[in-house]
Amino acid sequence: MVYLDHAATTPVRREVLEAMTPYLTTAFGNPSSSHAAGVAARDALEDARRAVARHLGMRAKDVIFTSGGTEGNNLAIKGIAIGSLLTRGRRHLVTTAIEHSSVRESVRFLERVHGFDATIVPVDDHGRVDPDEVASALREETALVSLGHANNEIGTVQSLAELAAVCRDAGVPSHIDAVQSAGWLPLTPEPSAQDRPAQTLSGPDPDASAGNRRRRAGVDAIVVSGHKIGAPKGTGAAAVRGAVPFEPLLHGGGQERGRRSGTESVAGAVALRTALDIAEREREEAALRVTAARDAFIADVLARVPGARLTGHPSARLPHIASFTIEGVNGETLLLDLERHGVVASSGSACSAGSTDPSPVLLAIGISADEARTAIRFSLPRVPADLAPVADALAAATSAHRGDRSGADR
Repeated sequence: MVYLDHAATTPVRREVLEAMTPYLTTAFGNPSSSHAAGVAARDALEDARRAVARHLGMRAKDVIFTSGGTEGNNLAIKGIAIGSLLTRGRRHLVTTAIEHSSVRESVRFLERVHGFDATIVPVDDHGRVDPDEVASALREETALVSLGHANNEIGTVQSLAELAAVCRDAGVPSHIDAVQSAGWLPLTPEPSAQDRPAQTLSGPDPDASAGNRRRRAGVDAIVVSGHKIGAPKGTGAAAVRGAVPFEPLLHGGGQERGRRSGTESVAGAVALRTALDIAEREREEAALRVTAARDAFIADVLARVPGARLTGHPSARLPHIASFTIEGVNGETLLLDLERHGVVASSGSACSAGSTDPSPVLLAIGISADEARTAIRFSLPRVPADLAPVADALAAATSAHRGDRSGADR
């Protein structure tokens, strides 16, 4: 089997499994306990928190361990929005039409239950957000701007630094869904000129360290998920700056500094930390290697499959995602044919699998409902195998579905 659905989930890396196993077996203490076993667990938890914070450009006290991307987005969006409503009376949200369902549904919940008003910023036909459009959507009562760093269906990457600057300049908290971009892209935008080291009479500003500059240049909340980068399902983190108004969604024992009650999974935190360590260490080399394989595969598909159209930005896209619509071919049927050829891919977001509705992401970039139903997404591993046989299988399956052999032979 050739598994090309790594945007949906990835296998657990051996190093991650080895790092987390002691906290499931021998070092299994509750990190809230005061005895030696609990202290050891708490030390491992806080060590993982500090490491995750460095990867996200945040302070350790900002990091909240979660069960993954959906919980993290719900926690950040609802927590900040309700916190802003309670402390500042703000009841307006800004997001886009191409966000993950966990973002869309969180915004709809706030509209329906708490009376928020949401502005949905449009995107261009590649799925890119214009920072000026975001700036124009802001109001005095805006509580939060919520955006995805990179889209999970079409791979388009947004300008994190520009979007963060727009929000920072307006004094509006920003939330970034980085579930797909973690491990592939830098998550800490470079500081602008105004954030670079200041000079004082006695020399450089002592508070202008590289870490502090990245934090000032960054966003106010960021969410990652472990199972996209080689950690188990059920692991993740949401980092929310302490200065941002925040109302917890889970109440109980006050764990995670009162922002997410419930006994923490030390093994999950260690797994996430280890996966992020490895992914960041490998990131630049892996991105170059996978981008080259992706581009060759895209060129092969466009040359050999009549009616194939690349979706998303041609260059500002995640290294591992190649997504297409294929005229006259039902995407779900094509996926079944590919699986019979030993190739596993998807039609888009795994969180929307089984729905017969066309993808809201594809509709938002101007693709018709009929064409959207022909979508197919290939998401590559960090060490891709030869993809020429996959293009062969796609050409053969497409031709068979159309009842001809026009694209089946090289």
